[in-house]
Amino acid sequence: MSEPSRLAAITAFLVKHRHSPVFHPGVVTHAASAPPDTAAAEQFTRDLEALGPTFVKIGQMLSTRPDLVPPEYIAALCRLQDHAAPADLEAIEAQITGELGAPLKNLFAQFDPKPLGTASFAQVHAAVLPSGRRVAVKVQRPGLAAAIEADMATLHSLIGSLGLVSGVGKRLGFSEWLAEFHTTMLAELDYLQEANNLEIFRTRLEPYARISVPAPVWDYTTRLVLTMDRAEGIRVTDIPDVLRIEADLAPLARDLGRAYLDQIFMHGLIHADPHPGNVVLTADQDLVLLDLGMVGHVPPRMRDQLLKLILATTEGRGEQVAETLMHMGTRLEDFDEPRFSRETGRMVARFANSSVRTESEGGFLLQLVRIGGECGLRPPSELTLLGKTLLNLEAVLLALDADMSMREVLQDHLAELFRARTRASLDIGRLATDALEMQELVREAPQRLSVLLRTLSDNRFKVHVAGLEESFLIESMQKIANRITVGIIAAAMIIGAALIMDVPTTQQLFGYPALALVMFLMAAGLGGGLVISILVGDRKTKPMAEKDPL
Repeated sequence: MSEPSRLAAITAFLVKHRHSPVFHPGVVTHAASAPPDTAAAEQFTRDLEALGPTFVKIGQMLSTRPDLVPPEYIAALCRLQDHAAPADLEAIEAQITGELGAPLKNLFAQFDPKPLGTASFAQVHAAVLPSGRRVAVKVQRPGLAAAIEADMATLHSLIGSLGLVSGVGKRLGFSEWLAEFHTTMLAELDYLQEANNLEIFRTRLEPYARISVPAPVWDYTTRLVLTMDRAEGIRVTDIPDVLRIEADLAPLARDLGRAYLDQIFMHGLIHADPHPGNVVLTADQDLVLLDLGMVGHVPPRMRDQLLKLILATTEGRGEQVAETLMHMGTRLEDFDEPRFSRETGRMVARFANSSVRTESEGGFLLQLVRIGGECGLRPPSELTLLGKTLLNLEAVLLALDADMSMREVLQDHLAELFRARTRASLDIGRLATDALEMQELVREAPQRLSVLLRTLSDNRFKVHVAGLEESFLIESMQKIANRITVGIIAAAMIIGAALIMDVPTTQQLFGYPALALVMFLMAAGLGGGLVISILVGDRKTKPMAEKDPL
């Protein structure tokens, strides 16, 4: 599609759905009084899918943001399928040859021209290396990166020029989310990064003998081509009923849940796309995880807060859940704290007293995100990613064992998580760092205390208040001074006009002394202008969005 045609298609989509609650989160509420418009949600999803891979990915990512998108739209977006027709084989071969620097026949002993799987971003071919090693070759579609960059630039420009994002959408961070999505997309297109993710997960999963990820072949891997061990087996969604009866897959499902919890809360890694299609069961009844292009990284302090939130949730402590969420998120100017605390307390109490079969941990976290958005609390992106990951992971566990629950695994594994984190905190490197910081504090404390006492005794102690912006303060003071001056001049002119009224003069207008009448009219104009300036220019200062340091 030519660039003008692409621009026209994207513009038509944005104009058609300009009133969609996706762009105006405040327009649609989640109250029972507002019936969901499922037909509009389905149409939005179909039109989004028709625009191609960039917009399919946008839809999939939007489905993880219940604070931005109404439930009926999330349900429709979750059904988006990332399928595409195979690319031309000659183009794929040219891509491989250009990246690896040799003809296909010299690189591989065998190369299957029929792809194992195709998607909008890449397709995967089975191959055999000259050494006999069986591999899968993931090849990015030619010209994909440039097309995505063009789509994102067009989308940013059109959303800004058409004014599609409402004030509520801006407050909840729709534009920031779009920029973050752009960054995530670029990272997913770099197959060197995905190969590095494979290596990291291979190391982190060593304690779990029955769970692994394919090993990358670095000599055959570039930014656009990823070669890795081939996973032989069946998708967990295709496990036959006979195998379920013959084999006990419950321990394997439990190990998978524990392994993911370790990655998240011990190592700060979130596999953002662990849906059942990305998990393979081998003939030896081991699990192989695929597609590690999207991996989120959670900083240590945020990791602590997430674990604290999960623990308070499982124990039914609603007040602590609300406090932790407020500490993690950004409180917007109209944040309704009483309502948020009340709604969160009710949800936590209901969740804690519900059966593990009726409420999932991931679904509950996404509900908390939605409530926060309604009450004016912008949640951290890590929380929505964690909720979506746990929700997808539970689908994998259920595919392995219909009686398994992520919530059950989480409750059983929490104690081990805390023990492991305690052991990690006693790491020699961390203890050495703490000791060095304490040594520095003890060494410098006397000097700093001496400087402080000297400053106090010389009356040179100053306090800088960071909350007051100096330029804004000076501007406000100038505005006050100018208004007082205008008021004094207007009052003086009125008094002068009143005094001149009694002075006999031949210069008159409408029977009044001309000078007095001119001075009175000027005073009236100054007074009227001052009143208009006050009514139009002065606005009540809104509280700014606040975020606590973690």
